[in-house]
Amino acid sequence: MVFDSCPCFGNRSFEATEPDRDPVLLVSGIGGSILHSKSKNKLGFETRVWVRILLADLEFRKKIWSLYNPSSGYTEVLDSNTEIVIPDDDYGLYAIDILDPSWFVKLLHLTEVYQFHDMIEMLTKCGYKKGTTLFGYGYDFRQSNRIDKSMKGLNAKLETAYKSAGNRKVNVISHSMGGLLVSCFMSLHKDVFSQFVNKWICIACPFQGAPGCINDSLLTGLQFVEGLESYFFVKRWTMHQLLVECPSIYEMLANPDFNWEKNPQIQVWRKETNDGGTSVKLESYGPLDSTMFFEEALKNNELSYNGNTIALPFNFSILKWAVSTRKILNEAQLPKGVSFYNIVGTSFDTPFDVCYGSETSPVGDLSEVCHSLPQYSYVDGDGTVPTESAKADGFMATERVEINATHRELLRDNSVFELIKKWLEIDENRFKRWKTSRVADAVLLS
Repeated sequence: MVFDSCPCFGNRSFEATEPDRDPVLLVSGIGGSILHSKSKNKLGFETRVWVRILLADLEFRKKIWSLYNPSSGYTEVLDSNTEIVIPDDDYGLYAIDILDPSWFVKLLHLTEVYQFHDMIEMLTKCGYKKGTTLFGYGYDFRQSNRIDKSMKGLNAKLETAYKSAGNRKVNVISHSMGGLLVSCFMSLHKDVFSQFVNKWICIACPFQGAPGCINDSLLTGLQFVEGLESYFFVKRWTMHQLLVECPSIYEMLANPDFNWEKNPQIQVWRKETNDGGTSVKLESYGPLDSTMFFEEALKNNELSYNGNTIALPFNFSILKWAVSTRKILNEAQLPKGVSFYNIVGTSFDTPFDVCYGSETSPVGDLSEVCHSLPQYSYVDGDGTVPTESAKADGFMATERVEINATHRELLRDNSVFELIKKWLEIDENRFKRWKTSRVADAVLLS
């Protein structure tokens, strides 16, 4: 017997018996990638700042608070001695697997920070091999979905996956805002997308925006983790001060050019004084006139950093950039030969309109809104993205399927996994036969 034929010794002739697989690239959404703060000194020491459970809020304020630079289009951290980097370990999969990979999180199995973990496990069990047919793409989700660094990074990852699998086209699986990033790349680099991509499976993408969640993110912040775990996580207000300077957030505002069944509204109960008396009225702002509301509500917004006070009003430079991004998204077209599949989350109350104050406790100055919590009106969706927005991709879909699951649960839902297996044409019976015949095949090759 020739020992080189034994799989224990990694003989390449054995690999030919593995099931054929087109490579898969997983693309995360907003908040779905690990971010490291890296020192700019020679040692280049790195600290995980997103996501972490222990010291989360403190490290976030020190290392990730940022300001938008209109001359470059990038959001840059306040700490000039550091930069934000995304780890590329495990062929890009580490950054989008478990967002806090500490032993503490794994021990308690805190699924709130388990991102693509279950899907990665499912795919590897179906025969996908990390670095050959399975890759991940994490990116700096603070930035615009069309910023050069993200576009070049996605280009490089697609090319790597394509070549590693023997020049086989890539099947892209994106989640949430990752779908907007892929859509921007497809619009701006259509020929490259057509060259490298075979299928695009999109999960819970806010194609036309996520009005309720995004409007309130700009006004009061965002809570990624609910319940008891939130006490160990980044505070809502801390997150708010970052998001006001993030182009990606502005790019997920409600698309004013989309024909909504009902235009999303920002509402506020206002107290008015006139002729020596007071009155209360309900004001409403739609997608086109909400800018005036943001400007007034955020006029006094500021943070303290290293003893300095920094103004963070509504950023019109970012809005201008985001309007151009929306135009790119609206013009995106699916290249001929690329198949598109869309998974949409349904059956959960999803914020749509937001209302501040009440008839009995109205708001005086609109800047008070930033220190309050909203009342939502809800539509059907996954709890984050309205079904109406997620379905409105504008592409000729091979299949568009609604799944009863929340925004993050879609990444570990068995019904979603079955659809992915079907669309990737995974023959599980063939794979099971391959698994049980590994030793026999190795002997035959001897």
